[in-house]
Parts: sequence; structure tokens; C-alpha cells
Amino acid sequence: MATTTEFRSTAASLLDDRLVIAGRPLRSRLMVGTGKYRTNTEMVEAIAASGAEVVTVAVRRVDLDRTKEDGILYHLDPEKYLLLPNTAGCYTAEDAIRYARLARAAGFTDWVKLEVIGDPETLLPDVEATLVAARELVADGFTVLAYTNDDLITALRLEDAGCAAVMPLASPIGSGLGLINPYSVRMIKSRLQVPVIVDAGVGTASDAALTMEQGVDGILMNTAIAEADDPVMMGRAMGLATEAGRLAYLAGRMPRRERAVPSSPTRGMVG
Repeated sequence: MATTTEFRSTAASLLDDRLVIAGRPLRSRLMVGTGKYRTNTEMVEAIAASGAEVVTVAVRRVDLDRTKEDGILYHLDPEKYLLLPNTAGCYTAEDAIRYARLARAAGFTDWVKLEVIGDPETLLPDVEATLVAARELVADGFTVLAYTNDDLITALRLEDAGCAAVMPLASPIGSGLGLINPYSVRMIKSRLQVPVIVDAGVGTASDAALTMEQGVDGILMNTAIAEADDPVMMGRAMGLATEAGRLAYLAGRMPRRERAVPSSPTRGMVG
């Protein structure tokens, strides 16, 4: 039986398998958003509690002037976090491309989380427009992380387009329904070479752990933390759940059985 020291060493080694996107290693596999928080102080504390290194910012919805104290960017240290601009709220490829370029001109990184929405009620992605925007942004030198549905064909085409990561949804944005179709997400992960980051739909820590247990490379979430009664505590829970799910995936779960099996040996029992 492994000693406590050996267990800790193994756990540390497993957690050292860092997520790498476009050559950049990331210690945390949890990415978080910045929307819906009641105050900027609450946002900063929740993000810190989550342990996330990548923090997304909706270019279309925030003031890009970092000097304004009431703005989000004033409170986020670019030396501490990779601030990932996203194109949330864009309904056409043209808009998404324009806002990505606006972010770069404002001093953000060349990385962009590409999001082109196809329907205002479900907020499901417009996959055709996403592909068009992805190809143009990649050609323009962007590192594109593309939000999409849980469809394998679209995911493969986004990879072929040069995306650095593909981000299938767990369930609709802001729904908190958790991972609806683990089979499709596992299939996408098994076929793509680039990292697969599940984006949208995670509602609580058990959803995060279950999602990571599918073998994906990371999770991005916002509402589940921001709308919790205690966002700071939920941020911490999400960070721990992401690590726990990753460890469980790497450890390998026991097989499911349709009959009971004694948990201790039966040979040599007294009487």
C-alpha cells in the first residue's frame, strides 16, 4: 500500500501534467469569466479563489480603458492573469472579427475566444459563421479558441481551420444544466489533436468534476461562480472540482458492474 508521502508525490506529479495551448503551459485547467458579479471586489476574490490563470473578458460589453476604477480591467492584473478577450454578443462573423481586432488594438493578447451566436433565445453557436471567422482570424495571426456545439464534424473543421483549442458546450450558456452529452464530448476529445475545453453549462462543482472525468483538457465557466450565493466559496469549489475530475480521469475509474462484489476478500474468513 502506498504511503502518504508516496500518494502526495503521485498526486503532485499527476497535477503537473499542465494544459498547453499554442505552446503556452497553464497550471490551472479552469478558465473563468468576469460577467454578472455584484461588485468588482467580489469578482476579483472569486477569481483568485478559483485558481484560474485564464480570465475571459467580453470585448463588446466592457470598457477597455484600464485606468477607470469602476471598470473590470482596472482590477485584473495582466501580470497575474492571461486576459482572454472574447467576442460574446456577436451574431455575425464580421462582428466577431471586428471585435477581436479591436481587442488587439486595445493592447490585449493575440489570443481570442471566438464566439458567434446563432440564436438569441438559446445562445447556441452559429457554426458556419464561427468557421468563417476562425479562418480569417487565424490567417490574421490570432490564436483562436473557438466556442462551438458538441458536434464532432464542426470541431474537426475548426481544428482544420487552425484553431488552437476547440470549446464544445456542456449545455446552453448560463443554463447550469451540466454536461448533457458526455458521449459527444468524449468523441470530440478522442478525435482532436488540439486541446478541448468545455465551455458553458456547468452549474456546480459536481458538474465540473464530471466534465473533467471525460478526459477533456479544461473547463471555462462564468455564471456558475458569479451567480452563486457565495461566489468566492464557489470559485474555490470549482477549482478543487476541476483538479479532482482531472485526477479521477488520470487514475482511471473502476469498471461498472451489474452485480455486487465484496469489498474485502472472502477467502480465509473466520467461521
